[in-house]
Amino acid sequence: MSAIDRWFGSDEPWERPRPSARERGHDVRLAVLAALTVALGAETMRSLGAFAEEPHGIAWQYVGMLTLAALVPFRRSHPVVVTVLTGVHLLVLGLALPMTMSTLPMQMLYFFLIFSGVAWARDRRAGLAAVGLVLALMIGWVAWSYAFGSGLHQAMTMIAEEVPEQVGLFSVPVAFGAFMLLTNVLFFGGAILLGQVAWNGARRTAQVVEQASTIQSQSTRLRDQAVVAERLRIARELHDVVAHHVSVMGVQASAARRVMDRDPDAARDSLAAVERSSRDAVGQMRALLGTLRSDDVEGDVDGPRSATDRSPQPTLADLPALAEQSSTPVCSVDVAVVESHAGAADRVPPPVQLSAYRVVQEALANVHQHSTARHARAVVRVDEDDDRLEVEVVDDGTPRAGTSGTGLGLLGMGERAHHLGGGVEVGPRHGTRGWRVRVWFPLEGRARSSDPVTARPGSPVAAATDEPQAVRT
Repeated sequence: MSAIDRWFGSDEPWERPRPSARERGHDVRLAVLAALTVALGAETMRSLGAFAEEPHGIAWQYVGMLTLAALVPFRRSHPVVVTVLTGVHLLVLGLALPMTMSTLPMQMLYFFLIFSGVAWARDRRAGLAAVGLVLALMIGWVAWSYAFGSGLHQAMTMIAEEVPEQVGLFSVPVAFGAFMLLTNVLFFGGAILLGQVAWNGARRTAQVVEQASTIQSQSTRLRDQAVVAERLRIARELHDVVAHHVSVMGVQASAARRVMDRDPDAARDSLAAVERSSRDAVGQMRALLGTLRSDDVEGDVDGPRSATDRSPQPTLADLPALAEQSSTPVCSVDVAVVESHAGAADRVPPPVQLSAYRVVQEALANVHQHSTARHARAVVRVDEDDDRLEVEVVDDGTPRAGTSGTGLGLLGMGERAHHLGGGVEVGPRHGTRGWRVRVWFPLEGRARSSDPVTARPGSPVAAATDEPQAVRT
């Protein structure tokens, strides 16, 4: 493709939209104004005696002017056709009615129509061909009028009466021809150049509008995704809180019922554990649901409560209390936090600490609900040298019949691991009885190429979005 094609935009896929009804109405009014203007210009020149030697009468002069003005309403709807007709009209009128064609209002109208054709041509190749045809017609007309016709001879005769044969750098014929060439180059070149500038401006405006629309749609989609992600987070937190505390309360209530008659003190301890679990569950749910309310005033069943009154999210330091709360007469629980360096657990980012706590909480809830285990152990290893936190929960039981869950707990673990850039392994322990849950996160809490979200083949949490297949929730 030539440089002219590229400059004219022949290879551009963008196409300027067709004019609206309002724009077409505007062009009709503009055509009326153009007709009145060229008529006024002609009558002004007639009053000065410029039309004394015009070869045809007034009627043909008005036909020439009005037919040109009649092209204005179609300048945006049929720009290529208008460009070609403008060139033909200029050539015919220049040969038949040269003074009518050469008035300033008519010249400005020719300029405006050629400009409009370049600016509004939707088929850029056809528009370029139309412009080339107009230029060829104009070159032919100038050559005929001033080289092969009588125009140059008459002009030189008129000039020779007052001007010497040569007083400047050029001879009179050369100067006259150069003057006509320069005038036509500026006339047609200016119309084409300004038309192309207008077309480029419309294209850039359309691109900006399209980009703004794309940005707006992407912003809306990202906002919707953020809302969905927050809903999933809240649902995951609620599931972990409710599942843990309800399972503990169920086990403790069952133990209290069994020993109520023969050991009232043990039954009283179990019921106290149920009371503590219920209070903890309500407190954590209030703190979680408080994020859905305004930041200024938090309303709950006890009255207004400020956002600063909410309890902090659980951390690794709360794991011993979780183990004590989760221990029942049926199943004992112990938790250990192993640090590569002193104080490493305190330096773990809060989101990673919360996720580790929730994983332990959910795993212990699964033990109480779906296992016959008598003992469960949770170990959290914080390795700053390897930039890694690992959670492992094991028990010594077998799956309890008739307790198949929905799999939401395992799915929540996978989602937490995926969000923080870790991985999950869930399944039976090898070589012994029991179930094993292993989850790891990078300490910085973001995805790393060396720690993708993976799980052991065949694991129910092979990916965060896999359909859960385990018997535990």
